Amino acid sequence: MNKLPKKFVERIASNIKKYQRIALAQQKSDVMEADTVTLVKDILADVFGYDKYEELTSEHQVKATYVDLAIKIGGKLRLLVEVKSAGAGLADNHLRQVIDYGAHQGIHWVILTNAVEWRLIRIYVANQISHEEVCRIALADVNPKNEDHLQCLFLFAKEGLTIDAMDAFHQQAQLFNKFTISAVMRSEPVISLVRREIRRLFPDIRVGNENLSQLIENEVIKRDTIEGDKAKEAVTRIRKAIGKLERTKIKAAKAASEPLP
Repeated sequence: MNKLPKKFVERIASNIKKYQRIALAQQKSDVMEADTVTLVKDILADVFGYDKYEELTSEHQVKATYVDLAIKIGGKLRLLVEVKSAGAGLADNHLRQVIDYGAHQGIHWVILTNAVEWRLIRIYVANQISHEEVCRIALADVNPKNEDHLQCLFLFAKEGLTIDAMDAFHQQAQLFNKFTISAVMRSEPVISLVRREIRRLFPDIRVGNENLSQLIENEVIKRDTIEGDKAKEAVTRIRKAIGKLERTKIKAAKAASEPLP
């Protein structure tokens, strides 16, 4: 977790209730998108800490159009913000639009919002464009005294952006998720540990690592944590981590065995 700056916490506490009330009122009134853009700009300034006149602009062009809002720090483009009216739900076509904008501009992070809901999206550009939602906020549900809520809000804030909190949070999320846990459970050390524990509890049972591994993969763990690119990436990370530990262990043993000068 990030250590949250006092200034950020105090700003959230001072302003969040006001904008929760305004956002819900706009949602109920089904205001025009232009009015929601104005509200989002105010939230970005008063809640998330951006300079409304120096760092937020509606004049950033992508292809033949202008994005709703762009966030620039020190003149450098850092985030694109796609805004929909407060009364409208955020749909897949809205998401595709802002992802396309971000990919075209060569940035990795975009925000999709209708002032009521805020989504932070990570864009990947390799052989094809893909994306991952990293954080989602329902503004009305935010409690300024809840540490988890503050941590999520921090990812959208200027303070978080300037220390690349989004990337750090995303890296942590990649490491601690169902795919990593699944890969750990299927790794050789864990399979061996489970086998030993079964034999300790039930001495009459004879089971090999291979049979136990197949049982865990086919009948214990959910298939969606085993199949697909994210599952493969998790297995690779676990193998690299195990290899690193083994190399460290060998290096330490070698150093301990060498005679003192």
